[in-house]
Amino acid sequence: MKKVAFYTLGCKLNFSETSSIGRLFTDAGYKTVEFTEGADVYVINTCSVTDHADKKCRKVVKEALKYSPNAYITIVGCYAQLKPTEIAEIEGVDMVLGAAEKFRIVEFISDLTKNPKAVIHQQNIEKVNHNFVAAYSIGDRTRTFLKVQDGCDYPCTYCTIPLARGASRSDTIENVVDRATQIAASGVKEIVLTGVNLGDFGIRDGQREDKFFDLVKALDEVEGIERIRISSIEPNLLSNEIIEFVAQSKRFVPHFHIPLQSGSNKILGLMKRRYQRELYTERVAKIKSLMPNCCIGVDVIVGFPGETHDDFLDTYQFLNELDISYLHVFTYSEREQTEASEMKGKVAGSTRFDRNKMLHILSDKKRRAFYQSQIGSNAQVLFEDDQKNGYMHGFTKNYVKVKAKYDPVMVNELKNVKLVELLADGEVEVAELESVYTH
Repeated sequence: MKKVAFYTLGCKLNFSETSSIGRLFTDAGYKTVEFTEGADVYVINTCSVTDHADKKCRKVVKEALKYSPNAYITIVGCYAQLKPTEIAEIEGVDMVLGAAEKFRIVEFISDLTKNPKAVIHQQNIEKVNHNFVAAYSIGDRTRTFLKVQDGCDYPCTYCTIPLARGASRSDTIENVVDRATQIAASGVKEIVLTGVNLGDFGIRDGQREDKFFDLVKALDEVEGIERIRISSIEPNLLSNEIIEFVAQSKRFVPHFHIPLQSGSNKILGLMKRRYQRELYTERVAKIKSLMPNCCIGVDVIVGFPGETHDDFLDTYQFLNELDISYLHVFTYSEREQTEASEMKGKVAGSTRFDRNKMLHILSDKKRRAFYQSQIGSNAQVLFEDDQKNGYMHGFTKNYVKVKAKYDPVMVNELKNVKLVELLADGEVEVAELESVYTH
């Protein structure tokens, strides 16, 4: 039996697609193995969000060939769509597949003969604009990442995703519900909804057919799933009706990840974001008024062209005063074919680094404060399939990471616990309360 191994760079959406590609190989008679086990085929799913895509891709290819010198190496994903010729020149790469071709990967691998020159199968992104391909991860994590939307119609000046994934397009509500029902039947307890611009769900063949809120209401009725988590949603698409529904939902958890990108209205304008910071403040206030213990994560970019010292301090102060729980901080990097790459006012690399570090420190402070506010409360934890130094980890509904002594019986189980102590490593120790606290 031929062996295949996978490596995924980037977002939850990429993880869902890698898992689906893995099932194509299984159906074709391949055995999936760990990266270090020396596979016959390696599939590397790439990302294009930062300028490190090339470096990361080269490193993973080199590692794969270290474990299996004669392995057939295929590169897929956003970077493969944007820079196929560049990838084809990486030593050891045999095939590069674009966005429209990656789900036909098994067809393209006719044999495993190493090529003197990499074969490229990639077409213009316009070819995939009306073609939604469903994907979900299963069997490799406690939770499932379920792809419901792809592509993006937003012209943010720093972003290559529309070039790599095409226009916004979605599955049908009926198909998503059917897939969620199948996932529930497999024993998975939590679904994470994923997409490029998740709140824009509902576009098919260039026309709006549904709304994200309609999908949320339909999924809330799926039996067998304990939790549904929204991976990320733009503030202008996170409506009050969605917030109000989640607050009283049977399955959707009190956790939102809402991209901000900058706390300066001037920089938001240069980025061509579709809101100003005042709207963001309103969204956070609305969430906290209905769900005081809700976890709120924030994406922010530092060092965007034109960001002065005062603009950054404006962002820092804005975030410092917001009732949020953690930050995902990105250092701006120039991406070819984007408006921002041609803008004046470039920020020095050392300055970008310093600003990133300041916001990482702020994120740690915010997370510890949020965790500390939960100490003493009762919560339900879904435990992961991991073990480190005799401990296992899990997450509460509102995304507090906890640790407990390892017990294989607790893997993929929901346990009622008391959050007892915030530890030095930033995790929360728990005490089991199964006998006195019921769901």
